[in-house]
Amino acid sequence: MKRLFLCCALALGWAVPSAAQADYIITDLGTLGGPGSTAMGINNFGQVVGQADIAKGVSHAFLYDGSLHDLGTLGGNTSGAEGINNSGKVAGYSYTAGNSVFHAFLYDGILHDLGTLGGNYSAANGINNSGQVVGFASTASGAQRAFLYNGSLHDLGTLGGNNSDAIRINNSGKVVGQADTASGTQHAFLYDGSMHDLGTLGGKFSQANGINNAGQVVGYSQTMGNASYHAFLYDGSMHDLGTLGGNFSQASYINNSGQVVGYSNTASGRYDAFLYDNGSMIDLNSLLPAGSDFAYLTIAHAINDNGQIVGDGITNGGETHAFVLSPVPEPSSLALVGIGLACLAGFAWRRRTRLAIATP
Repeated sequence: MKRLFLCCALALGWAVPSAAQADYIITDLGTLGGPGSTAMGINNFGQVVGQADIAKGVSHAFLYDGSLHDLGTLGGNTSGAEGINNSGKVAGYSYTAGNSVFHAFLYDGILHDLGTLGGNYSAANGINNSGQVVGFASTASGAQRAFLYNGSLHDLGTLGGNNSDAIRINNSGKVVGQADTASGTQHAFLYDGSMHDLGTLGGKFSQANGINNAGQVVGYSQTMGNASYHAFLYDGSMHDLGTLGGNFSQASYINNSGQVVGYSNTASGRYDAFLYDNGSMIDLNSLLPAGSDFAYLTIAHAINDNGQIVGDGITNGGETHAFVLSPVPEPSSLALVGIGLACLAGFAWRRRTRLAIATP
């Protein structure tokens, strides 16, 4: 029985190939009638959110589930979706009537205005599976503060300065972002009931953009001498993830397998989307399938637990469009999945048979 269980575990464990082993397919999400779009978030069911042009200079938040759906606005001309949870709830921002200010929204079939912290503007950046939302909002004094929304907006404070911005939240309610310090610099923070300064890679500035359920944090920071910015991974200490050959990189998101996405400049100066996996930074353009509608991919904004990546790319026609880049399991991997499922089915059948015999 132990050998049978080990067979099942190994087969199912080998079923998911690494980025270097996988082939990928890419989907151009198109637009809402205008020239461009950008994808900002994806859940584990493959639903994507972002912003797409309905006309030149006017864009709306969208939800993609095989086709693009316009989520509308809070009365103004422009809106954008920044995050989606596994229940399909969406967080973002929208201009209100008059187009003079924007407010954070939560979408669950309709747009709900989340208000502010006493000032005139707010925006939501992230949402977890419990429906908690994070972002930034202005106060009555004119400061900008990170907020956590769980029925109402709560000011998360700062690292000693005036302003802060909450960017992502994990399913444990831990929040990451950027906040002013008492010395006037901006540092990445982790909030778990109080705000913790994550430091930098030797420079003055850092910002945290993502956190997974294990508490690993990603973002970017100035390096020693403040001459360049590099993507980082924080797991108790800050690790420099390097670049694609240039002097800049930024990590946008980390999934629960520890895969990181973002963008970096190359030695030629072009900015390319990257996937950081198994200790290596991979240019996503090296994974583009032949005959793709995209000339190159510029930014990766998010990755789900299935390894699907969303971001922006330049099409062969020269427009900026949202994409989904999805790994395709190798035939051998699919065979292993079948073996694993067959093993588990056999295990369940044997267990049911023994129970039936034992039952008087």
